[in-house]
Amino acid sequence: MLLLLLSAVLIPDPGSGALGLNSTTGCEIIHPPRDGGIRYRGLTPDQVQTVRFLPFDYEIEYVCRPDREIVGPKVRKCLPNGTWTEMGHASRCLRTCPKIHLSLENGQAVPRGMERVPVEGTWVEYHCNPGFRLVGSARSNCTKVGRWSFPKPICELRRPISTGRRAVHIGALFPMSGGWPGGQACLPAVRMALEDVNRRRDILPDHELRLIHHDSKCDPGQATKYLYELLYNDPIKIILMPGCSSVSTLVAEAARMWNLIVLSYGSSSPALSNRQRFPTFFRTHPSATLHNPTRVQLFKKWGWTKIATIQQTTEVFTSTLDDLDQRVKEAGIEITFRQSFFSDPAAPVRSLKRQDARIIVGLFYETEARKVFCEVYKEKLYGKRYVWFLIGWYADNWFRIKDPAINCTEAEMAEAVEGHVTTEIVMLNPENTRSISNMTSQEFIEKLQKRLGKNPEETGGFQEAPLAYDAIWALALALNKTSAELVKKGLRLEDFNYNNKNITDEIYRALNSSAFEGVSGHVVFDASGSRMAWTLIEQLQGGVYKKIGYYDSTKDNLSWYNNDKWIGDAPPADYTKVITTFRFLSQKLFISVSVLASLGILLAIICLAFNIYNGHVRYIQNSQPYLNNMTAVGCTLALAAVFPLGLDGYHIRAGLFPFVCQARLWLLGLGFSLAYGSMFTKIWWVHTVFTKKEEKKEKRKTLEPWKLYATVGLLVGLDVVMLAIWQIIDPLHRTIEEFTKEEPKTDIDVSILPQLEHCSSTKMNTWLGIFYGFKGLLLLLGIFLAYETKSVSTEKINDHRAVGMAIYNVAVLCLITAPVTMILNSQQDAAFAFASLAVVFSSYITLVVLFVPKMRRLITRGEWQSEQQDTMKTGSSTNNNEEEKSRLLEKENRELEKIIAEKEERVSELRQQLQDRQQLRSRRRPSNPSSRDGCAADNHFTNAAGPMPTLYQPSLPLVRCLVSEQADKLGRSNCDGSRVHLLYK
Repeated sequence: MLLLLLSAVLIPDPGSGALGLNSTTGCEIIHPPRDGGIRYRGLTPDQVQTVRFLPFDYEIEYVCRPDREIVGPKVRKCLPNGTWTEMGHASRCLRTCPKIHLSLENGQAVPRGMERVPVEGTWVEYHCNPGFRLVGSARSNCTKVGRWSFPKPICELRRPISTGRRAVHIGALFPMSGGWPGGQACLPAVRMALEDVNRRRDILPDHELRLIHHDSKCDPGQATKYLYELLYNDPIKIILMPGCSSVSTLVAEAARMWNLIVLSYGSSSPALSNRQRFPTFFRTHPSATLHNPTRVQLFKKWGWTKIATIQQTTEVFTSTLDDLDQRVKEAGIEITFRQSFFSDPAAPVRSLKRQDARIIVGLFYETEARKVFCEVYKEKLYGKRYVWFLIGWYADNWFRIKDPAINCTEAEMAEAVEGHVTTEIVMLNPENTRSISNMTSQEFIEKLQKRLGKNPEETGGFQEAPLAYDAIWALALALNKTSAELVKKGLRLEDFNYNNKNITDEIYRALNSSAFEGVSGHVVFDASGSRMAWTLIEQLQGGVYKKIGYYDSTKDNLSWYNNDKWIGDAPPADYTKVITTFRFLSQKLFISVSVLASLGILLAIICLAFNIYNGHVRYIQNSQPYLNNMTAVGCTLALAAVFPLGLDGYHIRAGLFPFVCQARLWLLGLGFSLAYGSMFTKIWWVHTVFTKKEEKKEKRKTLEPWKLYATVGLLVGLDVVMLAIWQIIDPLHRTIEEFTKEEPKTDIDVSILPQLEHCSSTKMNTWLGIFYGFKGLLLLLGIFLAYETKSVSTEKINDHRAVGMAIYNVAVLCLITAPVTMILNSQQDAAFAFASLAVVFSSYITLVVLFVPKMRRLITRGEWQSEQQDTMKTGSSTNNNEEEKSRLLEKENRELEKIIAEKEERVSELRQQLQDRQQLRSRRRPSNPSSRDGCAADNHFTNAAGPMPTLYQPSLPLVRCLVSEQADKLGRSNCDGSRVHLLYK
């Protein structure tokens, strides 16, 4: 006792430090009962040994040794008055007795004096059902040593056994509860069959069949216990009859070790058809795989090729689903989603919803079916878009039965299950013919209903009851045949024991060759021991199951009643049909832009014709007309690219789309190279000539046209090479961009998948990066050159300012449009509008800026005027050449100033020499006024006031010679002083 106390598992309490173990108030510690102990919560074993008082509200719990049960209060609490609760009732650990005595076949066991389990002092009273008599003691007590005072009695039929009739015992397991409570109806059906067989004198006249059964609860663990009780307790059973598939699997595997034949009335697992694993197994319930050919036939009938499944994780459903998977593959049908669950189907049902499952095969027991469809209702996985295929052996009102395991109402369950289809093995002969028991199927049902005494829809296994009834008849006929064969060998059925394989083999052969008409139809077994039967197809219509057809898999014959009903007036689609729709370019937008592009092409042709026709005019010649022609041609090509840019699947078929892609690329590429390249060449030459140092300008004044053409050719050639490499290595092709699926506006079960056509290649981004990078550098360089040369004037290229303006506009439009169109690539209208209008506007601006001023000049001034007349009217040449002429005149002025400075210095020297000579003459001879005056008058260097203050005298011969000398140098025709005066301004 102390050892048990010390070994108790203690759970620490956060407040254990406040228990007050050293206090003298509270409840005094009490001693544990005999063969038991006390669990003190929050105390260690050492504390338990030292403590005397426990605080108020403290609880203790009694524990017992194995094979003992606490009787009396199991938990006590310390009260404020210092006493423990219920001290008037002692807590004792008493031995328990086996629970097997608490049930009685064909009768009732009523326990007395028992709380939870039978313990010392418990007794049981036994009573037999009507028609049976009790063999054994009517009362048994549980003793202190854990045994019952009397063996468990049995209930035998109240019928005298004829002389010479010997009992043949059948061991059976009936699931009265659990996943499939089929024993509720199958057990009464078996009893009916035993009564009918034993009443017959032509079947087993010397023997009587007796039944010994237990409730397996459809649980293999529970069945294991009762199986060994059947095997190890007398009398010997000649055959075993399990119910559920899981229980049958257990029994069939163990039975061959005892040389026992197993005959099941309610097992449908396909795994039980394995003769190597279950060599002695037979069943009157067809294999669950018999549903699969029917399901496949229905899938074909309604045109479904995609299905989904959800199953309970048990062997019967797993093997059934494996067989279905193989059959649907052979029929060209695909199981797209497989879901399974053990006890909670919520997550698998949600997965089916997410995966858009439409045709769903459900494989689970009745109790689990209610859980599944409660979740189906919550997820809205029902209605006109969904079809559920279920097993048909549920009770007809299975969805109306109150189940504490679900939180859905009866109305919600009825709404969720409406319209589902069931495939059910034909378990009741549809024809009104008499069976071997001389009853029709309807007479059998009426008789069974009287025996049940309650609503058949509320009785588990009611549909399988005919199979259980025919199982007894199959066994009786096989034993009757075996008995005749054993007589020939000098043996009897009562000689059977678990070591006698010869009798087992005879029973096996007799069952294997069975063929008779039962209440469930024609009974015959295939090579695997499974029943062969028809399949009934039903549909829940208005809360009631309606027969809609039969299927005979042996003959592949479908009998259809054409009374199936659908919520949507037609079978739903097996998946959400996706309607592919292409997003085409707006035709109004395409036509509008095409008109603008056509007008632009017309304008480019007019400009080109104008430029060619007036090519002999010097004003046109000074603008480099060949480059202007290239610009006009380039604009024409760029504008022509607008048309393939707007072509899509609305206009052309898919096979021509790659050619349209090539046309877009080549027209835009070459058009840009010609139009922009010719303008770039002009601005490049102007910048090169007029922004260099003075000493290099003279060398570059001579314009060589071939260099300009070569520059344009180089730019075009680079484009041609890049485009050719692109199209050879990674050609453009048609690609499809898919968008998010859209719901249709109308109430149809489809989904719309928008798609958009694109021109693309494998490494599209790489090629675009190279192409855009090269063109972007040219655009930026063109902007820079246009800015640098904005104040330059040259007669060689008289329209470079207009070219610069055009470059500004083209560059800005291109640099903005390229990234915007890449961003709007998935919006066909916006992308086309940006790209095409950028091409149109840049072409228009280029043509207008370059050609319209020339047209205006020639029209307003008259193209017949000569170059000389034009020069006289304008003063020099054109307004564009005035700055250049002014610069030349300034240079000439500087040169003249230098020459004049040199001449003035020379005049000063000569003047000094004259003064020296005059002084010398005055010293040699006396002064003569008249001479002096005459000399002054002759030389014109003095006057009355003295020497002249300035050198400039137009009438002086020396100045006249200087002017004349400079004029000769400048190529002038006279030496007029007014010209020299002009040079000093």
